Amino acid sequence: MNDPRPTFDPYSEAFFEDPWDVYRWMRDEAPVFHHPELDFYAVSRYDDCVEVHRDHRSYTSTRGVTLDQLRSAAFGESVAAVGSIIMMDPPEHERMRRLVSRAFTPRRVAGWEPVARGVIEGLLDGLGGAGNFDVVRDFAGPFPVEVISEILGVPAADRQQLRAWADEMLERTVGDPFPPASAMAAGASFFGYVHDLVVERRARPGNGMIDDLVAAAVEAEDGTTERLSDLDVAYFVALLTAAGAETVTKLVANGVMTFAEHPDQLASLRSDPSLAAPAVEEVLRWRAPSQYQGRFSVADREFHGVTIPAGRPVLIVTGAANRDPRAYDDPDRFDVSRAGPVPISFGHGIHYCIGAHLARLEGSIAFGELYRRWPDLTVDLDGIRYVHMTNVAGPSSVPVQV
Repeated sequence: MNDPRPTFDPYSEAFFEDPWDVYRWMRDEAPVFHHPELDFYAVSRYDDCVEVHRDHRSYTSTRGVTLDQLRSAAFGESVAAVGSIIMMDPPEHERMRRLVSRAFTPRRVAGWEPVARGVIEGLLDGLGGAGNFDVVRDFAGPFPVEVISEILGVPAADRQQLRAWADEMLERTVGDPFPPASAMAAGASFFGYVHDLVVERRARPGNGMIDDLVAAAVEAEDGTTERLSDLDVAYFVALLTAAGAETVTKLVANGVMTFAEHPDQLASLRSDPSLAAPAVEEVLRWRAPSQYQGRFSVADREFHGVTIPAGRPVLIVTGAANRDPRAYDDPDRFDVSRAGPVPISFGHGIHYCIGAHLARLEGSIAFGELYRRWPDLTVDLDGIRYVHMTNVAGPSSVPVQV
């Protein structure tokens, strides 16, 4: 007899497009969900997700952060050689965070707003006479990689190629737990380009964050000077470029779709510009660009009477936590003036996203400019299509008319 209960399958079409009923069931009936075939555990309540984020001793990041990585023995054995900060635990993570934070100085941060505004306004200027366009293809897809690449110092001619590789390396086939060969090839091309660029910039410095990272140095406890290797810098630049571009693309696309579904909230935003920042937070809560973050259990831990044994993939289901009624009043209501805990869409604890400020800034500028220019913008809700990517969620197409 088939089991009539819902199930949480992060490779299913329901996960990519409409997971909310399953999330509600998980929070209420299976707060520690175990998938018997794929043999992973998942926590979905806000407080539980925060606790797992904080407990890096019980839940390591060093075995990968997506389910396909966590379930791959080969990836788990090789990840120690991977220098990505999101796959490190302390003390290695602390060392890397200290070094890369040198590129996020107040002077650099202050310079991000005019860069982001210039890119966004320039792209929208070019769409002024279009009449109709696709928010993802023509706006939210192209601009984030232009912004982060300008900050990093990536040559203008190569930026959209980086975006194409990033998109392709995250794509997944419905029902297939492992990346296709095309995704693996795109990932290799993406990282190979970034590494070559870092090597070139160490030899011939320019004026971007890559150069700051190459030059970054901190004094260790023993008095020696620590620096980032070319691989260290390349992994961090690759992370910023791919994750930063995808996060903001999905943030903006999700927001345009959601405002069309809730015109009263768009009217509130347009009548009160001070709601721009909270509106971005509410879009992030409503449909997080990253629906889960993965960890690997290294110690037995009990939640709600269920033991998560050591040696298993554990998913922190951000998308479910952000709509937990235990944390938010009336969580299934989209409200740009909402008060409540900060959504965990950018993670929590030691792995809180270092680029969160930039993502929020880009989202606020994008929404403000889009609706200032076209207050009567209409969305073809029937024409929306969704990405099928690892743990990333959002539309691949949002057709609009202006």
